[in-house]
Amino acid sequence: MQSTSRREWFKQSAMAAGATLLPQEDFTKLPSNLPVPMDDGACDHVLGMAIPSLLLPSTHGGAVNLARLKENRIIVYCYPRTGEPGKPSPDGWDAIPGARGCTPQSCSMRDNYHAIRNQEAEVFGLSTQPTGYQNEAATRLHLPFALLSDENLRFTHALRLPTFQTNGWTLTKRLTLVIRSQRIEKVFYPVFPPDKHGDQVVAWLRDKRQGLI
Repeated sequence: MQSTSRREWFKQSAMAAGATLLPQEDFTKLPSNLPVPMDDGACDHVLGMAIPSLLLPSTHGGAVNLARLKENRIIVYCYPRTGEPGKPSPDGWDAIPGARGCTPQSCSMRDNYHAIRNQEAEVFGLSTQPTGYQNEAATRLHLPFALLSDENLRFTHALRLPTFQTNGWTLTKRLTLVIRSQRIEKVFYPVFPPDKHGDQVVAWLRDKRQGLI
């Protein structure tokens, strides 16, 4: 067996180094040409519905029953899926209206968390990913609130929340529920742009408490 020549060795090493230096996709930034999701009426039935009594696994450990919480208001932002570092987005992801932006949305909710708490509300994120998957995102993004897993779609189906399918996944469309006294008081749908959603939620909570809406 012939040994690899010195020139070939340097060439292979350079190619390997180049591969490791390829820029990774930055999930914290939104492309400027994203399609804007339209209100298709898929959440018109949700307002006023009772929250189903279900145990949802939490990244804070254990499980959460949203129907049993005693907070004045509960904010549940439902999102399709966060990206995985080192892995590209699924094919065609950016072309699906409302799909891209889960990481920026979570960061927006994180950055507005104390302002939301000052309005006597608690925050939860919810997706159909398993808790192990969600734990990575919660840790990497330093989220102060819990992410809840609806991996079996029990919560989504109970409220007949809109979903879409891609790459063999069934994902909840991006929407936010405001819960008060175990019923849905407000629905944000569609949510766009996702990176400003925390500000939208805070503004709504303030206006609501001041009797402006």
